[in-house]
Amino acid sequence: MVGAGPAGLSAAYVAARAGLATLVLERAVHPRYKTCGGGLIGTSLAALADRIEVPAHDRADRVTFTLDGRRAFTRRSAAGPLVTMVRRDEFDDRLRAAAVAAGAELRQRVAVRAAEPEPDRVRLRLADGATVTARAVIGADGSSGVTARHVGVRHRQVDLGLEVELPVSPVQRSRWRGRVLVDWGPLPGSYAWVFPKDDLLTVGVIAARGAGERTRAYLRSFVDRLGLTGVEPVHDSGHLTRCRQEGSPLRRGRVLVAGDAAGLLEPWSREGISYALRSGALAGAAVAADDLGRYESAVAGELAPSMRAGQHLLETFSRRPGLFHGLLATPPGWRTFVAFCQGQAGFDDLLSRVPVRVALGVLGGLPRRRSLRPR
Repeated sequence: MVGAGPAGLSAAYVAARAGLATLVLERAVHPRYKTCGGGLIGTSLAALADRIEVPAHDRADRVTFTLDGRRAFTRRSAAGPLVTMVRRDEFDDRLRAAAVAAGAELRQRVAVRAAEPEPDRVRLRLADGATVTARAVIGADGSSGVTARHVGVRHRQVDLGLEVELPVSPVQRSRWRGRVLVDWGPLPGSYAWVFPKDDLLTVGVIAARGAGERTRAYLRSFVDRLGLTGVEPVHDSGHLTRCRQEGSPLRRGRVLVAGDAAGLLEPWSREGISYALRSGALAGAAVAADDLGRYESAVAGELAPSMRAGQHLLETFSRRPGLFHGLLATPPGWRTFVAFCQGQAGFDDLLSRVPVRVALGVLGGLPRRRSLRPR
């Protein structure tokens, strides 16, 4: 495995438990910081069952929604928590420990520079000039990594995410405990979030790549609106998320890609952890069965339909976020959001339900707007 994030470590865990000699190569050293909202939905928790104890820093059962800072409303789930908050350095380190306990070997501070196919093996060329050969390679080194380029992954959607981790006072901790905030932003398809994690708030925004300054301005105004301007961030970072184009390859010969390296994420929310955990496990199982084509079929059957539905939702949400905001306040809209967060059904199933389908049909038939406010 190339990369020791959720996808690579899930693949390693499954492969090692199946009895394969399993090696994970990671350029950093665990525990390490990772730019990520760190909110686990029910689908992620289900994928982790019996593997790790999730290092939760909060479990939110309330959500406040705003429309570019306006029209706020809060809903509480009667069915239990919606999102479990983790810090990625701790979370990924738990995954690392589980993979190693299953029998995987981890080598850190190792950078892979190239993948070179051979008749029945793959040779990885490392930054220090050494090589490693394997019967199969699972690439989980990010959307701009070596393995994604080797396989030729194509992307339909690229977004810029900006995030700050802000320390908060005991008063602020009490205010945010058990509650997240989601703000539908001024750029098409954009939104912002606040995720509480004990003495830290993860505050971020995401929007389509190409509007960098406006995205940065959105983050500044969002932080100011929260009353947190002047708080020195513990971390201040950004990253690009890339969502695969349908039909893009997931394998080239004996090299498979999973998680971000494969462009596997939900297009509307840009949620990627559940896709990393599941695709990594599917890749590990395919290698263990010595049936690499099985991975492509599994992704097409288990992950692609929800991604397709998420793309449709993003397109309709981008047309009229104000109406979308209003629909979430209705009982059917809130129930659908709860079902998504708790992993009660796939996104494709949720969006095919009659009330949701009718609402999306109305939204989809309205003219597209450039932003929430005239500029």
